[in-house]
Amino acid sequence: MLGELVLPELEELISARNFAALRDLLADLAPADIADLFSDLPPETIAVLFRLLPTEQAADVFEYLPVEMQEALIRALGHEQVAAVLNEMAPDDRTALLQELPGEVAQRLINQLTPDERKVAVTLLGYPEQSIGRRMTPDYVAVRRDWSIAQVFEHMRRVGHDKETLNVVYVTDERGRLIDDIRLRELVLADPNARVSDIMNEQFITLSVNDDQEEAVRAFKKYDRSALPVVDSAGTLVGIVTVDDVLDVAEQEETEDVQKMAAVQVLEEPYLVVDPFTMVRKRSIWLVLLFLGELLTVTAMARFQRALEAVVMLALFIPLIISSGGNSGSQAASLVIRALALRELSAADWWRVLRRELASGLMLGSILGLSAFGVVFLYGKVRSDAALMSGQYLSVALTVGLSLVGVVMFGTIAGSMLPILLKRVGLDPAVSSTPFVATLVDVSGIVIYFCTAMILLRGQLT
Repeated sequence: MLGELVLPELEELISARNFAALRDLLADLAPADIADLFSDLPPETIAVLFRLLPTEQAADVFEYLPVEMQEALIRALGHEQVAAVLNEMAPDDRTALLQELPGEVAQRLINQLTPDERKVAVTLLGYPEQSIGRRMTPDYVAVRRDWSIAQVFEHMRRVGHDKETLNVVYVTDERGRLIDDIRLRELVLADPNARVSDIMNEQFITLSVNDDQEEAVRAFKKYDRSALPVVDSAGTLVGIVTVDDVLDVAEQEETEDVQKMAAVQVLEEPYLVVDPFTMVRKRSIWLVLLFLGELLTVTAMARFQRALEAVVMLALFIPLIISSGGNSGSQAASLVIRALALRELSAADWWRVLRRELASGLMLGSILGLSAFGVVFLYGKVRSDAALMSGQYLSVALTVGLSLVGVVMFGTIAGSMLPILLKRVGLDPAVSSTPFVATLVDVSGIVIYFCTAMILLRGQLT
């Protein structure tokens, strides 16, 4: 909303080349709002405006920009300004940028950092790619247990300006090992003459530096913290992870799961940035596999060709059968995949899931089956076709109704059990995409439908 109000004035000042007014206008805006404004401007204009920002503000704005825009700005800016911005950036945000760049470009940027910042950058990049170590920042406040509360506040005033957060203060021993964390509220309410040890309870939550980033997401959800400490194998405090970084991880993980469930290989870049050939490659692999899977449906139908020729009316309800089975399977798969992701259930709960889905499938199939029986029966009543034998429509209605019960039950079972099976063998449950489940149920649906028809219409299919 703010961007829409400011953008016309900004464009007018750019056209007039009134750089002094532009600098004043940008100085009154929050970094996140400036980043939003940049998304509506061409790259050459963004580079001009970026040069007008003070170094500290430029670094704050830079952190809010998407990676592809950050890369474009790096190419447009001079070495001196790039170095200034990178040195001012938060270490975790800088790491997120460097890990997305080609190796030689990242190394060139690292060489432009000050010795202290270069050491931090190299350390963070040395951790595994999806580890919490890549997301943490070493900018935290640490105190000792024998300090007074007054000493703690004096220390915070002296070193806190460049820290990621002051909401939590960490207590370490002489070897740097974490022994407690204290929230700012506890410090504010404590007696200034009291010691840190007086308000310690030594109950704290930590993340391991080599843990997967998804562990941080789960920990923040469970413990409702704004920041969590990160320790190495010896218990030494090496950094902290803040909730804003975790939100980025959660968004990334959810995006990957949604793409996998849609039968698309994970896109490493935003949709509009991915080039067409990469997009086709990411989507074509699964589409080809699903196409080959659907060929089994053709094979199944070919085996029942004589049944179709004998009772042509059966063909009319094939889409109804396979779509209902696919929909029920997709529903079950989506629910179970999400429950696994949220750790509401595990692979060990497969029997409980199976019982629930059997009951659900039976009830859902019965609802759809009764509905279909009524529709097909009425359809047969009003159809004026002399080729239909007397009462044939009643048998077809019963066939469609019973088939739907079986197909929906099979769909719910397949959709719920496949993600759990993949989880048990160590694969990502999200790759059991709903289109894959739907394809599987399509084939089984045809078989169930025509097998039911051959039993109920035995005398009419000869």
